[in-house]
Amino acid sequence: MTARLLIVDDEKIALRNLEHVLTKEGYEVTATLSGSQALSLLDSQPFDVVLTDLKMDKVDGMQVLRRCKAQHPDIEVIMITGFATLESAVAAMKEGAFHYVAKPFRLDEVRKTVAEAVEKIGLKRENQALREQLSAFQGKTRIITRDGPMQKLLDMARQVAPTGCNVLISGESGTGKELFARYLHEHGAHPNGPFIAVNCGAFNEELLANELFGSEKGAFTSAPGKQGLIVTAHGGTLFLDEITEMPPAMQVKLLRVIQEREVLPLGATKSIKVDVRFIAASNRDMKTWVADGRFRQDLWFRLNVVNLHILPLSQRREDIPLLAQHFLARSAPPMGKTLHTFSEEAMALLKTYDFPGNVRELENIVERGVALCQGDRIEAAHLPDDLRDLTIRAFRRKDGQVPTLEEQEHDYILWVLDEANGNQTLAAQMLGIDRVSLWRKLKRFNVTKAE
Repeated sequence: MTARLLIVDDEKIALRNLEHVLTKEGYEVTATLSGSQALSLLDSQPFDVVLTDLKMDKVDGMQVLRRCKAQHPDIEVIMITGFATLESAVAAMKEGAFHYVAKPFRLDEVRKTVAEAVEKIGLKRENQALREQLSAFQGKTRIITRDGPMQKLLDMARQVAPTGCNVLISGESGTGKELFARYLHEHGAHPNGPFIAVNCGAFNEELLANELFGSEKGAFTSAPGKQGLIVTAHGGTLFLDEITEMPPAMQVKLLRVIQEREVLPLGATKSIKVDVRFIAASNRDMKTWVADGRFRQDLWFRLNVVNLHILPLSQRREDIPLLAQHFLARSAPPMGKTLHTFSEEAMALLKTYDFPGNVRELENIVERGVALCQGDRIEAAHLPDDLRDLTIRAFRRKDGQVPTLEEQEHDYILWVLDEANGNQTLAAQMLGIDRVSLWRKLKRFNVTKAE
């Protein structure tokens, strides 16, 4: 959207120069020689930035500034005057002026100051839009997204949640699989029931059996007895994260619990009836694990009634600003910071980063930025070096598998071609190969790119 500027100066030559220069910059400019006329224009038209002379007859620049701040607080005001004194500069800044430019001014300085004011306006509006979007995500568990495929995934989750059927959630580490599990629970038939999460890879077989199934007193040497998590989850949901890490013997026991809806604690002779919804998650390609015999096919069928596959953050870049703003708003207050936004450069870096650690990595990056920032917004300097060195590319997993060298070469060549705007000669130079070699590779990959 083109920024709208109002220029107020009772010197005709200065006014016309500013109008001419800023119009050439692409701004929508309105100019007036009168402070009183400027007040009328402010009441009748919307503006983003006002450049006003300080010393004018009848209505001066300070009056224009005060009117803006009282009735149009979103407008940024730049003061211009030939009477450059420290006192007037301090007074204007205290009243809320964005900047102070002294006559005779340099046009480059004016261009730069106006561009910075327009950038600030844009950041404030983007920040406000993000806050409004965030306020739309209600409920205990908020899955923040405006990505089309993710919205469809949420629709599916809301449809299957009340049915109580078992769900398998797949996706890379850090994409938010537990968050989706909680979302299913809270939209299910028993949202007030317990939600129990256990990481199957965090225990050895003996400890995992004790945690899940529990044990009778004396089942182990001097063991006091323990209620298992399956029984604890009765009337609610048991979330089994990293289900592929569960030992084969445990898979057999879990299958029986799901089939019979009862659990036999270690050392017990009588089973306990349970009503539990099972949600499992894995970052592995479970079809491959089943085919290789590393995971029981019958258990996979029982768990995979509905599959929800969460896309990596690199495939839903539209969510990055929204999630970054969410993490900023959440992490700043506990650190005693009053940060509200990101600089344009910082946000641009976030949008182009590959995020091999997905949403969890973005959250950590934002928290780091908040901790390091001493100003009112996160700058590029507050972000890790990896984000500022855009030559670093992540070797991402595809469906849980490491990409082959040929797949990496294919993706890299396409990326370089995009960087070269489709120019094959330039792309070949960037790749360090001749154009014929690039043509052969494109032919092998069945890729057509017009010069």
